[in-house]
Amino acid sequence: MNQPYARNPLLNNTMLPVDIVLAPEWWHRHAGICFDRDFFFHPVRRIEDEQKMEKVLNEKWGRFGLGTDIVQTRPEVGAVHLAAGYLISQMLGCEVRYSENHPPQVVSQGVDKLDIEPDRAFESPSFHDFQKLMDALKSRYGRVCGDVNWSGILNVALDIRGQDVFMDMHTAPQDVENSFSRIARIIERFVEIVENQTGTSSISVNRNVRHFDRPVFLHSQCSHTMISEDFYEKFLMSSDIAWSQHHRPFGIHYCGPDPHRYARTFAKLPSLDFLDVGWGGDVAELRRFLPKTFLNIRLSPVEIVKRSPDEIHATITRLVAESANPYLTGICCINMDDNVTDSQVSAIFETVQILRRKYKDLES
Repeated sequence: MNQPYARNPLLNNTMLPVDIVLAPEWWHRHAGICFDRDFFFHPVRRIEDEQKMEKVLNEKWGRFGLGTDIVQTRPEVGAVHLAAGYLISQMLGCEVRYSENHPPQVVSQGVDKLDIEPDRAFESPSFHDFQKLMDALKSRYGRVCGDVNWSGILNVALDIRGQDVFMDMHTAPQDVENSFSRIARIIERFVEIVENQTGTSSISVNRNVRHFDRPVFLHSQCSHTMISEDFYEKFLMSSDIAWSQHHRPFGIHYCGPDPHRYARTFAKLPSLDFLDVGWGGDVAELRRFLPKTFLNIRLSPVEIVKRSPDEIHATITRLVAESANPYLTGICCINMDDNVTDSQVSAIFETVQILRRKYKDLES
């Protein structure tokens, strides 16, 4: 028998978990779902639209395990079939624009200075509306589930201050550190409120985390492609260190094309159980520095619509081989729009099925 692959006992996942997220454009065109404000805050719409999404997924890709929750009503507090971070920024005063076929758009406040008051966020109308949603669902169904994308420290800071926050890192570093620390406290408090109610925290950040035994505390670092590793270590790493010590499993969502640039730096964290690997990332380089981290490989939603099923198969096969451990590797494609075909989506799942059989044979 070959040497068994290393696994993460906190995740306890099966081999090569895989999932997808379809963009609002796809859902609006193929299921007639409208992404106005009620989609996110009205308790009846929450139930109806999530159930409809499960039904559509089951009809199209039920053979791959999608849409299995059609048999029960799930009082989801957030849009677990989308990837949209908006609520924390809205709680901190940002305008959020809703539309029929797009995710919520956060409008940057562009304030003169980051002035973060953690308690005010939880006194805001948007948090009160979210609390009322949770209360209404729990009152009717006796429980709630799901979660809300809580974005990330720098993402939220950019929503509030705009790109001037990068200048602040040079001219007022201590103020930036203090403000980032306050945003981190807001995020942690919000996540704990949701997770204590629902048992999950980050399905709405990446659906692949639903395949693990325990909720992953998944910090979104979409904007970190815009800063240096030195700035990450100076201004943001302290929060990741604290979270990686107190919120296991801990993960980082990095959807930019250069996550490998942070490989050596991420290896300094006390623990990194999960890393969302943005399309274009050097998977082999990441594995070299992060041998115990689950690498969640993100396929490009833009590129996939240009590829044949055979090309999709070849790409996934190559990337999984570069990750070098099928138990510490996942596959996803997030925010595919209405140009993607059913066969292209099916190719993702069919390839994973083939690879599971292949790696199972290698284990025996």
